[in-house]
Amino acid sequence: MANYRDQGIVLRTYKLGETDRILHLLTQGRGKVRAVARGVRRPGSRFGGRLEAFSHVDLQLYEGRNLDTITQAELLAPHARIRTDYAASAAASLMAEVVDHVAQEGERDHAVFLLLRSGLQALDAEPADPAIFVDAFLLRLASAVGFHVFTDACAVCRTPGAHVFLSVKAGGALCADCAPTGTRAVDRPVIDAVALLARPGEWTVLPGLARDQPAARATAASYARSFAEHHLDRRFRAYDAVPRP
Repeated sequence: MANYRDQGIVLRTYKLGETDRILHLLTQGRGKVRAVARGVRRPGSRFGGRLEAFSHVDLQLYEGRNLDTITQAELLAPHARIRTDYAASAAASLMAEVVDHVAQEGERDHAVFLLLRSGLQALDAEPADPAIFVDAFLLRLASAVGFHVFTDACAVCRTPGAHVFLSVKAGGALCADCAPTGTRAVDRPVIDAVALLARPGEWTVLPGLARDQPAARATAASYARSFAEHHLDRRFRAYDAVPRP
């Protein structure tokens, strides 16, 4: 049992008793942490407003046997605008749900932490179409935990090329030799859209994809969901709540 300090992002919260709250946090140093905030729902709580969903906080915690206890919390980025906009909040909820599913307690995953932080920052900038960031987040998170989508080479034989068969199970584009009989080809802009969604760091160009290639974006979005749900082995409940054009 010991005190420790870490940065964390609040994934979700649950009521506990009359005044307490249990939080699932993605921390920078310890992966997922389940912690209790005592008295946080009491009027006048000294850090109740700092522990809302999606907040990025600097924390002091006491390590417990089943649940850690938050003893201090300082806001680094409140992401308050996300919680006041339905579309952005729904998108952030989906991001938090996926991370809560893949993150492991006691296992640091800096790439996942940075991805969630950047995804929330993108939503906090009040984008016109938050759903496009969800599509990108699903593919990027899957890649961060080991499930990469191949778009510049065949996902099976790794032959480079502009292949036009697209497979969820195989993990991306397939050449004609590796595509099973009956596999449907897609237009090349769809493959390009999937590649852009999956590309690390490319957040600012995503609204352009949504605006300029709506048909390719729609197909790529459907693929991103199917890919993530298949390889991460979970149907994401929050996905259907995200408004789409």
